[in-house]
Amino acid sequence: MSSQPPIGQLPSTIKTAPGVPIIRNVNWGGLRTLYIKEVRRFFKVQLQTVWAPAITTLLFLVIFTVATGGKRPVHVGSAEVPFADFIAPGLIVMGMMQSAFANSSFSLLVGKIQGTIVDYLMPPLSTGELLVAMIGGAVTRALCVGGAVFVAMQFWPGVHLVPQHGLAIVWFGLLGSIFLSLVGLMTSLWAEKFDHAAAVQNFAIAPLTLLSGTFYSVDNLAPAFQAFSHINPFFYIISGFRYGFLLDADSNVLLGGAVVLAIDAVLALVCYRLIDSGWRLKN
Repeated sequence: MSSQPPIGQLPSTIKTAPGVPIIRNVNWGGLRTLYIKEVRRFFKVQLQTVWAPAITTLLFLVIFTVATGGKRPVHVGSAEVPFADFIAPGLIVMGMMQSAFANSSFSLLVGKIQGTIVDYLMPPLSTGELLVAMIGGAVTRALCVGGAVFVAMQFWPGVHLVPQHGLAIVWFGLLGSIFLSLVGLMTSLWAEKFDHAAAVQNFAIAPLTLLSGTFYSVDNLAPAFQAFSHINPFFYIISGFRYGFLLDADSNVLLGGAVVLAIDAVLALVCYRLIDSGWRLKN
């Protein structure tokens, strides 16, 4: 916490016991400043951080709809939907989650590598305020990417994306982005170079995302692969987000929402403990 005096008041005029924080509540000014810093950082290179992921996600849609002719229906829950309508919501939330991971896995890591980590540790911010600001910046980037992809998909032939259940879209979109933001933050704490973060992305995040039912219905898989899908948290996020547009899902939406919320809570607690202890930050 901060020991800085209010503006216009000299340090000698402050009568507090040693170690007693002056800012006893939330440092809203500092939290807002760090959040704005995180958002401005990725907006300065928005061609790379927002538009490039959006275009990549659209290319997935183009390739898969062209490869399948865009006419093969997919059985989801109790209904059959066009293939393009099936994969479009999954692609949106997939792009959001990967962008959230990329943003949060970069922040602390670049500070550790460049020796500027003190810029995060010295300001009068508590561990919770630091965590909220960084996760907020990552989620903001995810929402920008998701919004860009959603708008672009409206102009793609054969795609009919109409929100049907707003709560499901917001719930799984936000929780999914927070989930990957927390994973990215843990990665930036653990990693010592960019290769480490890339390894997590390439060997953990990307495979779990692609094997989560984004491009297929898990009901068509063999029992062993269905069991694997049901222990993959990405599956619940994508299936729940898709439910917000189709009102049909190949998972229990309420159970999936509870599972993702529980995972986010556990990861947030772990991240808080790691940052508060200075693990790999203050060495």
